[in-house]
Amino acid sequence: MTSAEIHKRRVAAVARGVGSTISSYVDHASGGTLTDVDGREWIDFAAGIAVTSVGNSAPRVIEAVQRQVERFTHTCFMVAPYEAYVAVCEQLNGLTPGAFEKRSALFNSGAEAVENAVKIARYHTKRPAIVVFDHGYHGRTNLTMALTAKNMPYKNGFGPFAPEIYRAPMSYPLRDGLDGPAAAARAIDMIEKQVGASNVAAVLIEPIQGEGGFVVPAPGFLPALAEWTREAGAVFIADEIQTGFCRTGSWFASSHEDVEPDLITTAKGIAGGLPLAAVTGHASIMDSVHVGGLGGTYGGNPIACAAALASIETMRELDLAGAARHIGSRITARLSELDHPAIAEVRGRGAMIAVELPDASTAASVAAQCHANGLLVLTCGTYGNVLRFLPPLVMPDDVLDRGLDILTAALTSR
Repeated sequence: MTSAEIHKRRVAAVARGVGSTISSYVDHASGGTLTDVDGREWIDFAAGIAVTSVGNSAPRVIEAVQRQVERFTHTCFMVAPYEAYVAVCEQLNGLTPGAFEKRSALFNSGAEAVENAVKIARYHTKRPAIVVFDHGYHGRTNLTMALTAKNMPYKNGFGPFAPEIYRAPMSYPLRDGLDGPAAAARAIDMIEKQVGASNVAAVLIEPIQGEGGFVVPAPGFLPALAEWTREAGAVFIADEIQTGFCRTGSWFASSHEDVEPDLITTAKGIAGGLPLAAVTGHASIMDSVHVGGLGGTYGGNPIACAAALASIETMRELDLAGAARHIGSRITARLSELDHPAIAEVRGRGAMIAVELPDASTAASVAAQCHANGLLVLTCGTYGNVLRFLPPLVMPDDVLDRGLDILTAALTSR
C-alpha cells in the first residue's frame, strides 16, 4: 500500500488535530535512516523528537523486548511488582546529577513526569506557585499546557488552565544580550516581586529549551537560579525530557554547569522508542508523598523497562555521550562555514543543534526543501523561525554528511 493510499485512510480515520511533519508513511528504520512504504529513504535528523538516540532497531533493545514479551506484558507495578521497574530506578538514581540519596518513580510520558514533579514539589513544600520560563515547553495536558509558553498550536482554545503558574524571563543570549548572572538576577527580581519567594513550590526549567528554540542559557544562569531556589526553600526541577540520556554530550544537560537538580524529569531517549518517563530526585522530597499518591496503570510497564535497561547499556557500551559531541562538532563545523546572512545563530550542545533564521516562513521553506530532498528536519521556536537537528546518536558519519549536504544546499539557496 502506498503512502497516498494510507493517507486517504488517515483523513477518514484520524482526528484532524493530530499533525505530521511529512506525508510519507514509514515502513522500517535503522542506521539513521527511515524508509517509507514507497521505498523512499529519508535521512533522519529528528529521531522521533530526540527519542531514538540508540537507533530505531538497537540490537540490545530488540532482544530485551522480545525476552520480556515472552515472559509477561503487564501486571501493573502497583498490583504485582517486578524487578525491571526497580532496576530502572536504580539506574536513574545513579546516572542523574548529584551524589545524594535519591528515589525515582516511573510514568508513561514526559508531560506525565512533569505533572508528577509538580505534584511532589507542592506536596513537599506545602506551597502553590510554580515558576516557569519564557519559551518553555513542558507538554500538552492541562497542567503542562499552563506551564508551556507558546500559545499556538499547544494552548489555543483549550483553556481555562491550571492556576498558580508564573512565567519568568529566560536567558536568551542572542536576543537579550545579558550574561548569565544578570539574566538570573532579572528573573529572580521578577519572581520575588510578582510571586514572593515564600509562595514558590518549584522553579521548573529546561537546561536547554527544546520546542522553545534550543535556547542555551548564558553560563551562570542555571547555577544562580538553582542557588536562589534552594535558599527560598523551593524545589529546583530540571526538565531533561529532551536533553537527557547523552543527547547534549553529557548524560544530562544540567551537568554542563555542575547543577544538581532537586528533581529531574526524563522521558524520550530513555527507552529506545518505547513509552517510559520518570521523576528522580532527593529521597527526602520524593519520599514525602504518602503511599498511593504516585503511580498509574501503565507507569513503568515491564516491556518499556526492559527497553530502558537495554538502551542505557547501549549508551554506556557505545559511549553515546561522546558520539553526541562528535555529531555536534560535525554539524556546527559545516554550518559555521556558511556565514550566510540568513543565519542569525548556530547554537546547542552535543547532538542538539539549531539554526535560528529570520522568520517562520524562511524556516518553513528551508525545511520543505530538505524534505523534498530526503532529509527529515523539524522546526521549533516561539516564533517558528528555528530549525532543530536531533540525529540518532548512532548515525554513521557518511549518513550525517549526506544529510548536511542537503541541509546546507537548502540554506544557501535562500
